[in-house]
Amino acid sequence: MELRQLYYFVKVARKEHVTQAAEELHVAQSAVSRQIHQLEEELGVKLFLQKGRNLQLTPVGHLFLKRAEVILADLDRAVVEIHEFLDPEKGEIRLGFPHSLGVSLIPQVVAAFRKHHPNVKFRFRQGMYPSLIRDMVKGEIDLAFISPFPDEHEHVCGQVLLTEELYAILPPTHALAGESSIQLNQLKDETFVLFSEGYSLRPIVWEACQEAGFTPKIGFEGEETETIRGLVAAGMGVSLLPEMALHHTGILQPAKVRVEQPHVTRNIGIIHRSNEKLSLVAKVFHGFLLHYFNEKKHEE
Repeated sequence: MELRQLYYFVKVARKEHVTQAAEELHVAQSAVSRQIHQLEEELGVKLFLQKGRNLQLTPVGHLFLKRAEVILADLDRAVVEIHEFLDPEKGEIRLGFPHSLGVSLIPQVVAAFRKHHPNVKFRFRQGMYPSLIRDMVKGEIDLAFISPFPDEHEHVCGQVLLTEELYAILPPTHALAGESSIQLNQLKDETFVLFSEGYSLRPIVWEACQEAGFTPKIGFEGEETETIRGLVAAGMGVSLLPEMALHHTGILQPAKVRVEQPHVTRNIGIIHRSNEKLSLVAKVFHGFLLHYFNEKKHEE
């Protein structure tokens, strides 16, 4: 069994399509198909079944995928550890984070860190809460910014870095757009623009509305803060967004109003695997984050 076969197998399993896997691997489709066939012959089992134009893992294929992912993750970690041993300042950090932090927070933090560690490389992975937890447990990322912060989890641990306030955002022509603050129940009859199911900000807004005594009427759903902000600015409804998602300029901008009751916030934390030591370079970055956000708190 060759290592290349494992790489090809995992890529095909994730894409569920040989052609797409070959494109990402930058090899011929025939080469991928040949390696998968040889792997199945060596194992004596079928790893995939044809389902239309796509491939579907067999039960034994699912079992083999779990083991193959662990093997490849361990190999990646071994390569990183060797590079760090030769020069910790030239290591790589695999960092996960939700989409809502990718606009400003992540670029600011990474830029500040690289002022002191210019040769450290980053490999980023964006995702929703469940996928970030899953990628962390599987060993595919070293650290992850996450919100909400998990109070208890069997496989991950970490620290809360900051608590961020959520503001009501309204169309510029809305009757409450000029107010300095509002009660959330003043929006009970409005149409809301919310994140789609699976995004961590959605339940925060939903629960805040429930606390205010009403169930939000959802008119539109989106997957990016820019989409939510743009729809509200265009008069499609109202919403709640964290402060860092509102530091933008452009033609379409919603009105930003503080919510007094209930006070709506979200916790943002950094997590890592609880049963594994951080690599040297990830440990340095983790320490930097704790210091960075502690200093930010004192500046406020």
